[in-house]
Amino acid sequence: MTFTITGGIIAAVAGIGPGIGIGLIGAKAVEAIGRNPEASGRIIPIMLVAMAFAEAIAIYGLVFAFLK
Repeated sequence: MTFTITGGIIAAVAGIGPGIGIGLIGAKAVEAIGRNPEASGRIIPIMLVAMAFAEAIAIYGLVFAFLK
C-alpha cells in the first residue's frame, strides 16, 4: 500500500472553500435576520439549503481524496 500526499491536499483544499462559504452564508443570514426579524421564516430554510449544497461540495472532495 502506497501513501501519497495528494489525498491530503485534496481533502484540505476541498474543506477550505466550503468552510468559508458556510461561514459567509451563516453570517449573512444572521445579518439579514438582525435587520428584518420578521423575515426569519423565509431566510432560515434558504440558508439551510445553501449550507447543504456547500457541504455536499466538501463531501465530494472527501470522496475524491479517498479515491486518490
